[in-house]
Amino acid sequence: MRKRILITGGAGFIGINLAEYLLSGRDNFVVIYDNLSRRGVEYNLKWLQSREYKNLEFIKGDIRDYKKLKEVMKNYNEIYHLAAQVAVTSSVKDPVDDFEINALGTLYLLEAIRKNCPDAVIIFASTNKVYGELDHLKLKESNKRYILISNKKGISEKENLDFHSPYGNSKGSADQYVRDYYRIYGLKTVVFRQSCIYGKNQYGNEDQGWVAHFIVKSLLDKKINIYGDGKQVRDLLEVRDLIRAYIMAVEKIESVKGEIFNIGGGIENTFSLLELIDFLSKTLNKQIQYEFFQWRPGDQKVFISDNTKLKNNLNWEPKISAEKGIRQLIKWIENNIDIIRKVNK
Repeated sequence: MRKRILITGGAGFIGINLAEYLLSGRDNFVVIYDNLSRRGVEYNLKWLQSREYKNLEFIKGDIRDYKKLKEVMKNYNEIYHLAAQVAVTSSVKDPVDDFEINALGTLYLLEAIRKNCPDAVIIFASTNKVYGELDHLKLKESNKRYILISNKKGISEKENLDFHSPYGNSKGSADQYVRDYYRIYGLKTVVFRQSCIYGKNQYGNEDQGWVAHFIVKSLLDKKINIYGDGKQVRDLLEVRDLIRAYIMAVEKIESVKGEIFNIGGGIENTFSLLELIDFLSKTLNKQIQYEFFQWRPGDQKVFISDNTKLKNNLNWEPKISAEKGIRQLIKWIENNIDIIRKVNK
């Protein structure tokens, strides 16, 4: 049976990789719904359309347009909700816009689904920022990173929610609405609280997509701005591993509907900002310039996802090491450097 699949924010970096996966050698009909507001996504869309998939449709639309969502929402088997305002800094500058996109837009989408295709499977991309600053964690400090003393496997889904920024509030609200639409209305939802995702088709900027951003700045011989002391640690997950988790959740939806999963590279795939700069310096064989600035609000000194629940429920684990994935991303950025220059003007 041919599946009809909708991806909101489908021209973004995760969405375009997901769309490519769902279309390549598979009998799916994929609809990308995106307002193309993020810089660079038009190049992603052109790239996908150039591959001439017959089962691909693009609809230019905003997640805040409830009327259009209701018109679009017909007979989908799967819906991947990736459309979002994704930067903490932007949420601080304009919290109303951030709320309308992330919280209200998600509610509009859920209502459109409930009224028009309530049997669809819904995958929602949430964020580790719903856990707030995590300033209660016991840490020790080395020359290049902060090290977890407590929670040595990382942060699990049992961690208390503590949104701590407009972005955390808006995504956290959406996160809870998605879960509750399973509990109250029976929609087949799964929430993924994502750590740092990276991979091809990611242009990265100072506010979001820091791995790609650091690579781009390094290749263009531009100085990197570091907010805080650079010892902040994140676990890195290559986008193909994320997509594999999405697909596994869809395939086992009857056993995982209504669930929330933390997902990231885990304890084996961590870098601090300073460590990534060192890695890039050695890999690219060049000196990389950087400068320090004040900490950003709600910035976690350490976030590492404890993937135990995903392992237990879906038998999922990351397959692509951070070192291998970063080297592959470097090659993709090098091969697309002309587009990168345009996006980063």
